[in-house]
This record gives sequence, structure tokens and C-alpha cells, in this order.
Amino acid sequence: MHVPAKATHRQTRQHNSRLVLRTLYDFGPVSRAEVARLTGLTRTTVSDVVSGLIGTGMAREVGRGPSSGGKAPILLSVVDDARHVIGLDLGEGAFVGALVNLRGEVRRRVELPIDGHDGDEALALLYRLVDELLEDAGSSLLGIGVGTPGVIDTTTGIIRWAVNLDWQDLPLGGLLEERYAVPVNIANDSQAAALAEYTFGGDASRRPNLVAIKVGRGIGAGIVLNGALYQGDGFGAGEIGHVVVEDDGARCRCGRFGCLETVASGPAIVAHARALGLDAHTIDDVRAALGAGDEAATSAARLAGRYLGRAVAGLVGALDIHEIVVHGPVAALGEPWLDAIRDEATRRSLPLLADQIEVRPARIEANEVVLGASALLMTRELGLSLVR
Repeated sequence: MHVPAKATHRQTRQHNSRLVLRTLYDFGPVSRAEVARLTGLTRTTVSDVVSGLIGTGMAREVGRGPSSGGKAPILLSVVDDARHVIGLDLGEGAFVGALVNLRGEVRRRVELPIDGHDGDEALALLYRLVDELLEDAGSSLLGIGVGTPGVIDTTTGIIRWAVNLDWQDLPLGGLLEERYAVPVNIANDSQAAALAEYTFGGDASRRPNLVAIKVGRGIGAGIVLNGALYQGDGFGAGEIGHVVVEDDGARCRCGRFGCLETVASGPAIVAHARALGLDAHTIDDVRAALGAGDEAATSAARLAGRYLGRAVAGLVGALDIHEIVVHGPVAALGEPWLDAIRDEATRRSLPLLADQIEVRPARIEANEVVLGASALLMTRELGLSLVR
């Protein structure tokens, strides 16, 4: 049995520094005395830590607060642009990267089309994207956060399997750390998007649990439990797109037949609409026809929504999570699709749980994977809670 060792002086200093930084981030502008009260640290310790944070440019004095009879206290705040993260979304159609500050504000964005590249060509495209963003990062770069499709071992940075990029057992984290000499965190793109919605898309009254389902070419869910990203024993939590929902169904790109992706993904919706006579080639074509009241588009959207609603019912039954967020290209289908998800999820859930289900579109409408990957890097490297 492992016996925990006493924290070293260095570990204690790092813990105190993270605690003070997180307090400044969450509650600033705030005085040294208030930081001491909120953290339980001594005023001397807080003063020493604050001096260090000011010295490294992470914090600054921003004026004086109201006086309670004595000298007005000096207020402190985190410098939002003191550090930046390169956040990457290795998603559908393009690799997207952005330089993001400590508040999740995008300072520069670059998008490179994939053009069918996979394997080593996709890796070369990724390097090119990072190289472009590095031109503006300078010495403020904290690290690189990556959101990518597939099953990711986040402890090692190894992509165990990413079907559409033809990456298997790729040590992407190690490759990026060796090339750029900064910390790297890698997560599944759906998991990263869930973290972004939880971190940057909510408010102070938000629920502690959330499921965010990304629906595009593929389907995946990110799960936040008690404010933390849940990845499962093998890092594959939320891989609902490859759960078989139709016996003897169509062949999926994963090799199985009848997966959820074969009936509820963007390509599946387009194929179903075409089979019903609609001249559609993209999900945007289906959306436009749906808006015009086309019966084929409406039927295809509702069928896909019902299949997805079954998956939602399974998640609700297993986890009793009330807040279900849907996002991705298919979410543009809007209310007919959403209503089908809600109806099916409610009909297939225990009534006591069904009454609590809320299925809604994401509040973050762009860069959700980039922001989530960035948030994951910041929380791990700086200990920030990233609560707005």
C-alpha cells in the first residue's frame, strides 16, 4: 500500500501560489487581506506569493478599494494576457487553432483545410498550424491544448485511435512537447467541447453536471461530473457514436454495423433526405429545405433526432444528468431536430428523471473545442478554476 509522503517545501510553495492565483482569478479585483481570508493562508504568505506573481507578470495592482476606516486597501487582479495557450481543434474539414488568453478570449485564429490529408500528412499540417500561431505567442506561451476526434490517453498524450485521421497509437503529446518545448494536453474533441460549455458558457447558478453531444460527421459526448471532465477507465467515455442501435444496419467507418453514426450523423441525415427525394449534398442543404417546410428534410431530421434521443435517454438513466447540450454542424437543423430528441429522450426515460431533462443548444457558438482544450491546459498548468 502506498503511503503518502509529506509535502516538500517546493510543493507547498507551488500549492500556495496556485491557490492565491486562483483566488485572484475568481474574485479579483481583491485585496491581500481578502485573499488571506478566502484562502486561509497567513497574510505574510499571501504577500510573498503576490510579490512573486507580480514579478512574473501574472498579477498586478489595479487601484484601491473602499476603506473601512483605515487606509484603503490595494486591489489585485490577474493579468489576462500574461500567458497564452495555443488551442487546437483537429476537427471536420479543417484544423483550427487559436491563441487564447487566460479568460478564454481569442487573440488570433488560423484555419487550415484538411483536404483529405491523414496520417503523416495530417501531422505535418498540424505542425504548420502551430508554427503560424507561434509567431504571435512569444514568451507568453503557457502550452498547447489539443482537441481531436478519437480515443485519447490523456495521461500520456497518445492517440489510441482516430478513425478519420488514420492515427493509431500516435504519441502526439510527446511529439509536440519535443518539437515546441512546452507542456501539451490532449483530449477528445467532444470532451473538450463539454469543458468549454461548462467553463465559458454558463453562469454562477449553473448545474455541477453536464453532457455535451457533438453531432457532425461523427457523434461523441463529453461528460462533466461535479465540475470535472469525466473520461472513463479507458478514456473513451462518451463514445456514443459507435454504440450499435440498429441490428443489421449500415456499415460504420469503425467497422461495425448499425452504429448511431450511421443513422444520426450529418452524412446519415443527408443520405436519408436524398433517399426520400431531396436534392441535398450537405447538412446546410437539408437545413435550408427544412426551413422551407420540405417533408423529406423534416422526416430525415426527426428520424435522426429520435435515434439521438434514445442515446440521451441512456445517458440520463445511467448518470441522472439533467442538462444535455447539443452542438456541432447538425445542431443547425434547429427545433424540429431538437424536439425529436426531447420527445424520444423523455419517452424512453424513467418518468421521475424525464421531467428534469433539459436538451438545449450550446451557448458557445464557435471555437468550442479550441476553448475547451485551452481550458484543460490552463487548469492543469496553473490550477485555475476558470469560473467567470
